[in-house]
Amino acid sequence: MTLSGETCSLSDRTCVPCSGGIPPLTADEANTHMAELASDWKLDADAKTLSRHYAFKGFAKATYLANLCAWLADQQGHHPDIAFGWGYVDIKLTTHEIGGLSENDFIWAAKLDQLTA
Repeated sequence: MTLSGETCSLSDRTCVPCSGGIPPLTADEANTHMAELASDWKLDADAKTLSRHYAFKGFAKATYLANLCAWLADQQGHHPDIAFGWGYVDIKLTTHEIGGLSENDFIWAAKLDQLTA
């Protein structure tokens, strides 16, 4: 939320360093944030991990997306697990310091959605 009461989309926000001390998002809070992401994002059963699978024909596009993810992680100071190979990229987000999801995970995912739209 902004001071004027208008909502601010996740992709407009910046990840804030997390050193623990805050609770992870509840399943309800995580599901609320899911509405702002592309429909391909998935929550695990415990709402502790956010993931997305991308499929490509070939290796080059998968490599380009993996590099884009690495750039975004560096820019935001928030680092997903990225696995890629011929024809795929798998991304998993969680905030390790708190043992679950934080708003940073959803901000990062929304920024990737914006970059790949």
